[in-house]
Amino acid sequence: MTITGAIVLFSVTWFMVFLCILPTRQTSQAAAGEIVPGSAASAPTDPQIGRKAKLTTWITLVLWVIMCGIILSGWISIRDTDVFHLLKRP
Repeated sequence: MTITGAIVLFSVTWFMVFLCILPTRQTSQAAAGEIVPGSAASAPTDPQIGRKAKLTTWITLVLWVIMCGIILSGWISIRDTDVFHLLKRP
């Protein structure tokens, strides 16, 4: 795995985890009874983006280390994912 591959793997994993964590523990303005004029009633009252970004980073770091370990150890290789046998075997 190259440095670029590791960075791309981390970035893709970070955004996937972030999009999964983003809607958790949210209270809408309608549920809180504090609808700000000009915003949707379904908008969150306190999105806590910074807290969720930090949590996402820690979760992603753990997942990334596990995935890099699996890839670098050779336990799973690109040849294992070749279901159509397009890669030539030595």
